[in-house]
Amino acid sequence: MKKYLLLLSLMVLFLSGSNVTGETTDHPDKDSLSSLVSAIRVNGPVTFCGEEVPLDNPEYRERLEKELLILLWDKPQIILWLKRTTRYFPYIEWALAQNNMPDDLKYLAVVESALLSHAGSPKGAAGYWQFIKSTGLKYGLAIDRNFDERHNFYASTRAAIRYLKDLYDLFDSWTLATAAYNLGEANLKNEMALQQVDTYYEFYLPQETQRYIFKIIAVKLILSDPVRYGFHLQPADYYAPESFDRVRITLQNKTPLYLVAQAAGTYFKKIKDLNPEIIGHDLPKGTHLIAVPKGAGETFHDRFADLAKKWQEENQTHIYIVQKGDSLSTIADRFNVPLPALLAWNDLNNNSYIHPGEELVIYQ
Repeated sequence: MKKYLLLLSLMVLFLSGSNVTGETTDHPDKDSLSSLVSAIRVNGPVTFCGEEVPLDNPEYRERLEKELLILLWDKPQIILWLKRTTRYFPYIEWALAQNNMPDDLKYLAVVESALLSHAGSPKGAAGYWQFIKSTGLKYGLAIDRNFDERHNFYASTRAAIRYLKDLYDLFDSWTLATAAYNLGEANLKNEMALQQVDTYYEFYLPQETQRYIFKIIAVKLILSDPVRYGFHLQPADYYAPESFDRVRITLQNKTPLYLVAQAAGTYFKKIKDLNPEIIGHDLPKGTHLIAVPKGAGETFHDRFADLAKKWQEENQTHIYIVQKGDSLSTIADRFNVPLPALLAWNDLNNNSYIHPGEELVIYQ
């Protein structure tokens, strides 16, 4: 009972703003709330891609303030964004400048993926720029059972720039082009016809798209002036860009990716991290351009040739023709190989069906 009363007394003291010595203390959230109120006092003009945001309209100011408050409440996330900018922004900035496009478009990647290669959405969008499969294929990204270049930072950035440029040619406004990037160009054109407006801020759109531009602008305000919002990072706090060599290899057969890692003097995870577009554990037959750790490119080809030759000698392949009544498990048992290995060798999964006459690769 005494312990309960003591705990109750401490809770009362905490909630009343006093410490156990009787001295008064500020409410723990007072400073943070005050800084949030100060942070959303945005003085114009504010622009996005050179187009002014009409903050003299109370509705639009409120929408921007809402996005600022939501973002600033998650300070750890913003710190991570800031730290990643030095890894990814230099290339995006260079690519935008090469195409005479506004620098502000780099903030789309932050909103879309938080600058993470593995980001995805319930609608099937993936990668740094959140391409859906059909749009990614349209803009030249390889997306198949072996590769998904939506996860490749450089390839997806180039595709995003081409897509945004096409959207600008269609709408003659970077704000509308950016809204169409989120909503889809056909959907936005339909809304323009139905609502008879051609200014983003006047559209009635799905909530995600109504918030989209304001969220990007809020990200721009914070990341372009982090000190104003309370983020005091030192140069050493930022992440360094990935440094790597690229090697071109031509394979006559499907080859384990771990051989690439060994030839590069590193480990499997490092190769996957440098090449997040590679799906699975193997490289298919053909010619591939692979990123390897910086400095590994000089000796890579000689080491890879030796490793690949040895692996081929030790892993003779057998082509098995599926017979009537066969199943994957019975074939695995017949050749005394693990079922997961049989699936991996043939790009299959537990739900795959096999048919008589189909060829399966089996490593002896």
